[in-house]
Amino acid sequence: MKYQKSIMLKLINEHRELHDELKKLKAEMGLEKNFAVKALYHSYVAEDGPYMKDYQDLERLY
Repeated sequence: MKYQKSIMLKLINEHRELHDELKKLKAEMGLEKNFAVKALYHSYVAEDGPYMKDYQDLERLY
């Protein structure tokens, strides 16, 4: 499984929890959106994260 920004953005739009976490990362850590999205990928998707299956489902569609 490989990081793809477009798929990650779709996943964030589908899950309110990820959207809220993205806003929190940007505000608290001062991260730019691209870096915050990548951080979410590594925290919530990669290596059997809680959203890994949803990400893989989206990956199959695109």
